[in-house]
Amino acid sequence: MRILVVGAGAVGGYFGGRLAAAGRDVTFLVRAQRAEELKRAGLVIRSPRGDLLLRDVKTVQAGDASQPFDLVILSCKAYSLDDAIESFAPFVGPSTAILPLLNGMRHIDVLTEKFGASRVLGGQCVIAATLNREREIVHLNDLHALTFGELASGLTDRAQAIDAIMQGAGFDVTASDDILQQMWAKWVFLATLAASTCLYRASVGDILVAPDGKRVIEGLLSECRAVAAHNGYALGEDFVARVSGTLFAEGSTMTASMLRDVENRSRTEADHILGDLIQRGGEAQHERQISLLRVAYSHLKAYEARQAREAWASTEGID
Repeated sequence: MRILVVGAGAVGGYFGGRLAAAGRDVTFLVRAQRAEELKRAGLVIRSPRGDLLLRDVKTVQAGDASQPFDLVILSCKAYSLDDAIESFAPFVGPSTAILPLLNGMRHIDVLTEKFGASRVLGGQCVIAATLNREREIVHLNDLHALTFGELASGLTDRAQAIDAIMQGAGFDVTASDDILQQMWAKWVFLATLAASTCLYRASVGDILVAPDGKRVIEGLLSECRAVAAHNGYALGEDFVARVSGTLFAEGSTMTASMLRDVENRSRTEADHILGDLIQRGGEAQHERQISLLRVAYSHLKAYEARQAREAWASTEGID
């Protein structure tokens, strides 16, 4: 099975690197600068699960000639989806399966409209990783799990074949027969975490000691669960019990990656994680006079507006 990994950043580089090191036929679709980095230094992973140095990394660039790949693994930021699609579309053939590892659900709509539902899988990953100054992939904890499945549910021959290729590649993988339910569960958790930590500009532990902090997290979780239920993906008390250990952990230093983006003055996925969730909430969500989810989203859009204004002022030479 020929695998194309779009990008060689923290997530794609980690899972793609593990697959390549395990002997799978992996090619990375990268820009010229990243291709040169990989040629010079190799693909480097620093991880509690074992370091890796992968030499002779196979790469292609947008516009290169190639036969279609059997599997495309996509792990870009949601706001870069259109550019990513333009780069990998020529490598997609009639039997290519596309496995996105993005957060939220909007990308599924975009990909199925572009390539057809039969080519698109559902997927998610659980990993904390980043690129350091040396452009090495730094795995920040022990978690490195990937889950995927057919959008129509059930375990098809295609899903089982992909599962077989990924098993034994140095990370945890699960072929799910109900991937959309799992994607909604992750989305609700991430949206709650992102909305609360960005709204307070603080970690979970700090929020919990603030006046009404716990009630705010509880309110956000309730709103996000209501949107999931409205869309046919109810998340019961077992889900609440599972995520409560993280969302209500006293002394926890956990924050959402979206808050780290804000602190680094970077672009965020606010539209895709919070904005799209609000849009899918139906009339009840839009008619709320006081919606914590909408307040958190508005907070992030104000941040983006300020970033855009300051960027414009910088280009114009205005102090």
